[in-house]
Amino acid sequence: MQTRLPTEERQAAIVAAALHLARELSPALITTSDIAAAVGVTQGALFKHFATKDAIWLAVVKWVRGHMLEALEGAAVASPTPLDALGAVFQAHVNFVVAHPGVPRFIFYELQQPADSVAKQEVRATLQGYRKLLMSLLGAAVAQGQLPADLDQEAAATLFVGIVQGLVMQSILTGKPAAMRAQAGRVFAIFLRGLGEAA
Repeated sequence: MQTRLPTEERQAAIVAAALHLARELSPALITTSDIAAAVGVTQGALFKHFATKDAIWLAVVKWVRGHMLEALEGAAVASPTPLDALGAVFQAHVNFVVAHPGVPRFIFYELQQPADSVAKQEVRATLQGYRKLLMSLLGAAVAQGQLPADLDQEAAATLFVGIVQGLVMQSILTGKPAAMRAQAGRVFAIFLRGLGEAA
């Protein structure tokens, strides 16, 4: 067993363990016993930090929301033009999933739940924040003449997210998340051509 850690550190370790287990397993199959064993504590100690399994799942999706949006927004801000920012956000999303392959399993798991839980609302808020960022970048690219003035920006944002999700689903099916990186640049280039990128 590990030594006693402050609550915040232990909670972070529990979230990290859940995400690590989700690399190979659906969240539906991950038990609190699995998480406790991965962290190196008893189930009783686990429940001192999170009252229920649902509370752990909520902490996981909150972690995803904060860290993923931070990565995407950081990539956008560091780019010289809106079009460069779109490419950087695309690559940042791919890199995030490669680094944390358990994340998509949690997102898909929560979205499939029939009940409108707090965790599901958190996932929705993550996707809304992502879409807001994309709409801002697409609008700026149109305003600067990098994309056609008549571009359907709503559809373009939907397509952007759908392409990333397609790459993610393939990586889950093949069990090779790193393969996303090899395809990302080529796929994004086709996306830009579809938007009618200015020559």
